[in-house]
Amino acid sequence: MLNVAVLMGRLVDDPELKHTRDNNIPVTSFSIAVDKSYQKAGKGREADFIQIVAWRNTAEFVCKYFRKGQLIAVQGSIQTRSYTDKDGIKRKAFEIVADNVDFASSKPAVNGANHPAEQPQEVGGDVNDFPEIPADDDLPF
Repeated sequence: MLNVAVLMGRLVDDPELKHTRDNNIPVTSFSIAVDKSYQKAGKGREADFIQIVAWRNTAEFVCKYFRKGQLIAVQGSIQTRSYTDKDGIKRKAFEIVADNVDFASSKPAVNGANHPAEQPQEVGGDVNDFPEIPADDDLPF
């Protein structure tokens, strides 16, 4: 069987770190807005709001480095669970349990400017974009 979900979207709110009562395990639950792949005529692009749950180190990482509006990439699995709401009605929830979370955009500016070392490096490009390395006969290989 295969249960793999890979999503990229923007955080709806700042993630908040919580801990389980019994074992004090870090956990966070957050939503991301994922653009739909189609656009209805005369309307703007719509989004789905997907619920994500992250545990332990992943939860701590998300809460430390991500904020509302940031683009986030999530890889995990789909999970369903049943519960009874406050009115006694049985409900079913669908969510993604995050295994891996990563940045999907450049680091946000600090005080209006990014440090050059923090900028993402472009990979590939024209061969002429690379500096020429002078010949050295003392190379060990």
